[in-house]
Amino acid sequence: MTIRKVEIERFSMTSSKPFEVVVAALKAAVGHPDMGEFMKATNGARSFAELESAVHRGLGRTGLMLFIEFDLGAILRKETGLDRPKIVRFVIGNPLIMKEMAKHVPDAGSYAPVTILVDERPDGVHLSYDKMASLLAPYGNAEALAVARDLDAKIENLLRESAV
Repeated sequence: MTIRKVEIERFSMTSSKPFEVVVAALKAAVGHPDMGEFMKATNGARSFAELESAVHRGLGRTGLMLFIEFDLGAILRKETGLDRPKIVRFVIGNPLIMKEMAKHVPDAGSYAPVTILVDERPDGVHLSYDKMASLLAPYGNAEALAVARDLDAKIENLLRESAV
């Protein structure tokens, strides 16, 4: 048994825009493939080129896609009967980027696709993301870290675009 300590860097920013505007901007920047069809296309691909084509069809202008969205606030709102809090977790990524990290550090598959949390607080709408490079740093693989840093830049740009 091995236990590895991982120090996580969390990228966070706050927007003065309304929650719904931030969420809409984030969702507009990523692809929204029908995940059932996406899985059929990727699992049924006869070659890597076919798989790449299926992935590319699912990507948005940022080179990322939405895998799933969890409305975490809905559970809390049911308890209180109020229209707050608003908290959404987005699982976003690109399988081809994940592949590049996982071929060097298989544990990268535990972290990709990534989670983006958007939540409304009294001081504004918070957007948060655990940086992939910090998650992979303990593994010491330069190739995986380079890919992780590129992914971090994509995600951080997405969050900035959505927030301002």
